[in-house]
Amino acid sequence: MTDLATIPFNHPHLAANELGYLAEAVRGGLTSGDGPFTRRATALLRETTGARRALLTTSCTHALEMSAILLGLRPGDEVIMPSFTFVSTANAYALRGAVPVFADCRQDTLNLDERLVEAAVTERTRAIVVVHYAGVACAMDVLCAVADRHGLALIEDNAHGLGASYRGRPLGSFGVMAAQSFHVTKNVQCGEGGALLLNDDGLASRAEIVREKGTDRSRFFRGQVDRYRWVEIGSSYLPSDVLAAQLTAQLEAFDAIQLRRHRVWRRYHEELADWAAGHGVAQPAVPDGCAHPAHLYYLLLPDLRGRQGLIAHLAAEGVRAAFHYQPLHAAPAGLRYGRTAEGGCPVTEQVADRLVRLPLFADLTDADVTRVVEAVRSYDPA
Repeated sequence: MTDLATIPFNHPHLAANELGYLAEAVRGGLTSGDGPFTRRATALLRETTGARRALLTTSCTHALEMSAILLGLRPGDEVIMPSFTFVSTANAYALRGAVPVFADCRQDTLNLDERLVEAAVTERTRAIVVVHYAGVACAMDVLCAVADRHGLALIEDNAHGLGASYRGRPLGSFGVMAAQSFHVTKNVQCGEGGALLLNDDGLASRAEIVREKGTDRSRFFRGQVDRYRWVEIGSSYLPSDVLAAQLTAQLEAFDAIQLRRHRVWRRYHEELADWAAGHGVAQPAVPDGCAHPAHLYYLLLPDLRGRQGLIAHLAAEGVRAAFHYQPLHAAPAGLRYGRTAEGGCPVTEQVADRLVRLPLFADLTDADVTRVVEAVRSYDPA
């Protein structure tokens, strides 16, 4: 163990205008939602994603919950999704009484295996939820075709994928709706936050109502109605303009943040290639046609022992690394509220035991990256 400071797994980047915008929001007194910074952040987000409409939310979780309400899901409806994802993906639909149907992931990208989805469709299926793991796109041509054939809604959980694309088209623009995350661990962040992207004009007005506690309050403030009333179910999904101020500064710095993150990602990929090949370790796969956002960098060790050993070895060298998702289909709540598609999720189970994520954030210095690379290369998983 060296005397150097520990390299954290993640550290949020402070954008140039961030503190100034936060002070401006507070001094202006318009700290509730839908203020001037909310409008600025929303415009920047639409520009980045190509979405027809975007609504900031208090989290990606809440954006997914809004999508479930807007779909009109009822108890017993089924929603196909990967088992290899964060719990919010399943929770959002289980809260409406729908049954998450967990399908396996691909061995290369760790995304929902598009070859398994059609077989999981039943007469109760209402939607397919895709998760772009590490910001690498799912096979959207195949998945969109399956959804179209069966008349299903396609939802993108794009928590990892801001700025990524599939065959030149931004992620978040394929589904009828898409959820974004601005959690502190994401490429751009405001501590806690998210957004719902809407690519169906018919859902836009309803989404605004759902986000405003089920009322037409936004229409009232635009002078479109003379009072606002309770219109349908909803909740308080609108974030403070203070959070939007922070997010505005982050989105303005997006290109610079991405440049720095991609530099780290490329160094890991290039400088660990020989070590990985020599020790049976898999590196991230980025298929042709996919442009990723350098959201995270992972290694797939040969087995659980190797994964645990690498994390412990890196910690001893002053480097914080982390594993990731555990299979939802085998979790207590997954067994209670969901079901597993025929054939099970064997790839998900073995990947969950083998994956290690390395530190990756915009302020990671070249010297820090060198330390991480050297620490990894000094580990022998055999």
